Amino acid sequence: MKSMIGILVAAFAFFAADINAQQAKIGENAPAFTLTDSKGESHSLSDFAGKIVVLEWVNEGCPFVKKHYETGNMQDLQERLTDAGVVWLSVCSSAPGKQGHMSADAINEWLDDQGSHATAYLIDEDGAVGKAYGAKTTPHMYVIDASGALAYAGAIDDQPSADRETVVGAENYVANAADALERGKEVETKVSKPYGCSVKYK
Repeated sequence: MKSMIGILVAAFAFFAADINAQQAKIGENAPAFTLTDSKGESHSLSDFAGKIVVLEWVNEGCPFVKKHYETGNMQDLQERLTDAGVVWLSVCSSAPGKQGHMSADAINEWLDDQGSHATAYLIDEDGAVGKAYGAKTTPHMYVIDASGALAYAGAIDDQPSADRETVVGAENYVANAADALERGKEVETKVSKPYGCSVKYK
């Protein structure tokens, strides 16, 4: 019996290590993916070679996401960066039947209501892309540099709260990372602890 438990523990440890090996790492090429957006168009990360890319894990029902959207904080950042040529991809890894999962029509209505400036809203129903990146929360943010390497991963800012008032004066890690890359500088804060609701994987 003990030997069987040992085998199972070893197998689990190998499985866990394999999962971690697949997750995105700072300074290494960001995991490739192809996903369909809310308008039925396909997007691959390789489509944006040579450009800075921001990935934003999103769940419209999450209070932490609402904090950033209902104050206009997320949209303002989306607009500023996309106007500067950055590609912004909102990604939803909520499984069918779980919070945040919506039909394409409902997604597009929500995007219009919020005034989103994202380049596209990508649907990751099976969670494969979210797990490849190690996305744990909504929001969970990633910044990929023009060479395709991951330059930042973590929280949107330094205020881990659903209180809308905390967006004022917050240090925005995503803005800092994108701005540094645009200037050809090194990103100072490369990793931070993400905060928000758990990603609703299946």
